[in-house]
Amino acid sequence: MGKYILIVDDDPDMVETVGIMLESKGYEVGKAYDGIEGEESIRQRQPDVLVLDVMMPRKNGYVLCSELKKNEKTKNIPIILLTAVGEAVRSTTYSHADGKMTEAEDYISKPVDVQTLVNSIERLV
Repeated sequence: MGKYILIVDDDPDMVETVGIMLESKGYEVGKAYDGIEGEESIRQRQPDVLVLDVMMPRKNGYVLCSELKKNEKTKNIPIILLTAVGEAVRSTTYSHADGKMTEAEDYISKPVDVQTLVNSIERLV
């Protein structure tokens, strides 16, 4: 059984594209489409790596990342934050400072180069 990667992103195309690429490399892939779904998925099965979008409905990635890193049971899950904050920083309440304050292991800008993401995941597993 391969390492389990959980992708949490509100963009279904992104989730599917990354999921297919990871599955082709032998990873097991879980999928969630907002922070609440992601949180529920993690309760059911902790991933070896969490790929987490920042700007999502119901619970954003910064909040979920912070909660996971403060929880004794989940603090060691490697997290890769994905963000389009650079493009949206003037029109949202998200900021680069928020991202730097998280304890995520990696921080990748959107649009994501899938190979860059896969390289980051492979480095963390």
